[in-house]
Amino acid sequence: MDFFGAQEHARRQSRRLVWLFLLAVLAIVVALNLVVVGVLELGADPRRAAGATLFDRHGSAMVATTLLTLAVIGVAALFKVGRLRAGGAAVTRELGATLVPMDTRDPLLRRLRNVVEEVAIASGVPVPQVFVLEDEEGINAFAAGYAPGDAAVAVTRGALERLSRDELQGVIAHEFSHVLNGDMRLNIRLMGVLFGILVLAIVGREVLLRMRGGNNRNAGAILLIALGLLVIGYVGLFFGRLIKAGVSRQREYLADASAVQFTRQPDGIAGALKKIAAGSAGSKLTQHDAEEISHMLFGDGVGYSALFATHPPILDRIRRVQPGFDPRELKPLAAAMATGAVSGSNLAAARAELAIGLHGAAERPVPPPLPASGHALPLEARSVAAQVANPGRDDYLLAGTIAAAIPSALLELARGPESAPWLVLALLLDADDGLRSRQLAAIDARLGGDGARLAGEFRLRLGELHPMQVLPLAQLAFPALRRQSRGFLGRFGAALEDVVHADGQVSIREYCLMRLVAVHLGEALDPGRGRILGSLKLADCRREVMALIATLAVSGHAGREAAARAFAAGIGPMFGSDAIAFAAPDDWRAALDEAWPKLDRLNGESKQLLVEGLVRTMMHDGRVTVAESELLRTVCAALHCPLPPMLAR
Repeated sequence: MDFFGAQEHARRQSRRLVWLFLLAVLAIVVALNLVVVGVLELGADPRRAAGATLFDRHGSAMVATTLLTLAVIGVAALFKVGRLRAGGAAVTRELGATLVPMDTRDPLLRRLRNVVEEVAIASGVPVPQVFVLEDEEGINAFAAGYAPGDAAVAVTRGALERLSRDELQGVIAHEFSHVLNGDMRLNIRLMGVLFGILVLAIVGREVLLRMRGGNNRNAGAILLIALGLLVIGYVGLFFGRLIKAGVSRQREYLADASAVQFTRQPDGIAGALKKIAAGSAGSKLTQHDAEEISHMLFGDGVGYSALFATHPPILDRIRRVQPGFDPRELKPLAAAMATGAVSGSNLAAARAELAIGLHGAAERPVPPPLPASGHALPLEARSVAAQVANPGRDDYLLAGTIAAAIPSALLELARGPESAPWLVLALLLDADDGLRSRQLAAIDARLGGDGARLAGEFRLRLGELHPMQVLPLAQLAFPALRRQSRGFLGRFGAALEDVVHADGQVSIREYCLMRLVAVHLGEALDPGRGRILGSLKLADCRREVMALIATLAVSGHAGREAAARAFAAGIGPMFGSDAIAFAAPDDWRAALDEAWPKLDRLNGESKQLLVEGLVRTMMHDGRVTVAESELLRTVCAALHCPLPPMLAR
């Protein structure tokens, strides 16, 4: 999957949606004006109409109709999007999903949580909140939210019971592709657009119901206008659903292909699609209103005809990921699903996984142990850029190894709402006793003595974490951290800054980890502002690019001359012959504080060049250690360019 190309495609789709929406609104305005003018003409005096144009006779009514129509559609769409602005978890709860408890002992829910955590670690994004639609027997899932820091993933109980671990992983990987590509933001806009059009039909229907039997002398005209609203609203909805279907279908093909590329095993997602095709429940949602979110689902949750279908035909999807598929395979699978053998087998396997206590089944391949922190990695700029939001099967396996290697006590701390904030702060505490005391005093001042005590205790439990476990541990803590109150999260963000600045000196590792947590906290606090798509070019961010490249050059190379050469190696290919003199920022932290927001708004091509430049800068001395590669992953994640755990292939 070309992540940067997919981002640009999503941005073009978003612009296309806006234009189609504007055309639909224009058509609705014209149609309603025709209805109003027609009604007024029925009661007009022909003698007074002689020689006057329609606008002369009914101009004020046409202007009022246009303004009122635009206001109703606009306010309704904004109202709907505003309700969804609370974020992925709010959208998911509104649809009746239940949050999966962190301490669940249900083997199927535990398997789901483990798979989601592994996919998140392998993708380099924070773990989303995980939900289940308990009373849905169909096999389905969806992701909601504006950005990775705001994401939520929901799966039906039918999917948990009928899908194997590899099949479930394929479905989750499919949903993560929507998270990474910016599809979720487009999905929410689609919901708002369609509601804005539908509200006209709702208004017309309500007026018709309330006017029934009325004796008002203007009742006839009002009824005709209400009937026009009803008809035009539903006609608009008809075309709105066509727009939604057209935008959605191609994205589903892309997400299927991304899931295959991610897992490197097409049998996983193909197996899930086959069970949808063979099962009596299919992917239908029967207990929830699926029409509004039909374009967000893994499978068709409504059962629309081909004209309105938001998903390609199920057999076509299977053939795309498994070209040798024979539809006759579905008959024995349907028989096995009908007897309950499939559900029983999956439950038994999930119980076995729970008993083993590992992230994954016992038969999964075991990757080699984590490399030493000082181990040099052979990186290549274009290869690393191609890995952005594009993990492979080895990354998935490594993610399981990383999670399994983290002591269970730390995993429980990361998942607990009462402990996760203090664990994140503990990750930034220094090994030096004197400095750590000042950091704990800063936490005490912001969050109280109990918090400082817990952070200190958790720092001792961390011991010597492997560098490749620090970022995943923060990712695992994010769902629990996101459940805190807004007031607490505001104080928590301030405490993070105080901890990093307690010694008067900020290491680049501390700063970037703090920045990453701050980015995702910002998305959680104000989901509507979260974005992973931008439109700026490198030329628009020249000063900001220089600040970031120069800071990394200084931090990774001894001496000014070596840093200057590393800077030139990184920045030269980005700006060509337009040479830029090396100058380390006097206050690199202030320079980066100013640079992050603008760099995050770069378009896909520019971000790709920036990632390549970062790698060239860090590789100029001929080696990148595991610890330095983790710094690179943290920097890129803060720019919404998530990288998998192992950058060297």
